[in-house]
Amino acid sequence: MPIIEIHVLQGYDAAQKTRLCKALTNAARTVIPATPDAVTVMIKEMPATDYMRGGQHRSPAPALPDAPSMVARYLRAMEQRDIVTARTLLGDGFTMQFPGAAPMTELDDLLEWAAPRYRFVKKTIASIDLAPGDGPATVVYCHGTLSGEWPDGTAFSDIRFIDRFEVTDGFITRQDVWNDIAETKAQP
Repeated sequence: MPIIEIHVLQGYDAAQKTRLCKALTNAARTVIPATPDAVTVMIKEMPATDYMRGGQHRSPAPALPDAPSMVARYLRAMEQRDIVTARTLLGDGFTMQFPGAAPMTELDDLLEWAAPRYRFVKKTIASIDLAPGDGPATVVYCHGTLSGEWPDGTAFSDIRFIDRFEVTDGFITRQDVWNDIAETKAQP
């Protein structure tokens, strides 16, 4: 039964501390074969006045936004064609890669590329999963099914998809997409 104790400066709210505890629980379970109920996480908070590094008092860094929630907001905005909102979630150097397409860096390029392929597409999300990595980006996977209309107005549904996102410093910096649209469209 792993017990994790973490010390943080005061200043994080309850929701941020809950995210931290869940992340630590999940991280422990990637190495130790334990159920979530067997992992104990304790946060010890310290006032900034009781902490110094380099001879200076420090303040806690602001918490990063919840990456899975950010990805869900981005996908909702794109589905609704709210490009203004979607852009606010993208970081410098954003790149997206779709099957059969060159990498794109602008949402308008995606809309232009998609226009002859389908009238619209909606995602039914089965899950959005956080996958912290060793680098500066947090990785988020989203999978489920697509539905929508082909250019001729014919409906389609139940097409598998998976998206991989990289979130860096609170902004989406990469999106990789895999789906079965081409295989489905090719069927007679």
